[in-house]
Amino acid sequence: MKLSARSRYATRILVILAENKGTVVNTTSLSEQTGISVQFIEQIIRPLKQGGLVTSTRGVTGGHTLANPPSGISLGDVVRAIEGPIDLTQCCDGEAAALCPRKQECPTRPAWLQVSGILENALDNISIADLLTPPPHLAAFA
Repeated sequence: MKLSARSRYATRILVILAENKGTVVNTTSLSEQTGISVQFIEQIIRPLKQGGLVTSTRGVTGGHTLANPPSGISLGDVVRAIEGPIDLTQCCDGEAAALCPRKQECPTRPAWLQVSGILENALDNISIADLLTPPPHLAAFA
């Protein structure tokens, strides 16, 4: 499984907003700091706003800020806002799983559910604040 560029870029955008500590950051500035085109940033900001992670202000002095403190936004929140549910297979997704005729007797489904849960838990335990100054256990992966 690979995360899309949108999830990775969304995380970078949120880190920059966190570094600006409530100051409104416009899309052009985000583009300059991330190397992501303004058009792509606008596409990424939309689901972040819908997910309650970012607030936006319109106008000449407009831009974007975090909707919550960096410690209150997890990587899981970002992935869910951009990608949807954190499920490794369709049979782990509640709606899709209901349609599976083999759901009850599938020998592999419990393993996929377990691994999906572990991944979701890991993502939920890393906040945007953690990325501002990564703890030693995360810095080791850099």
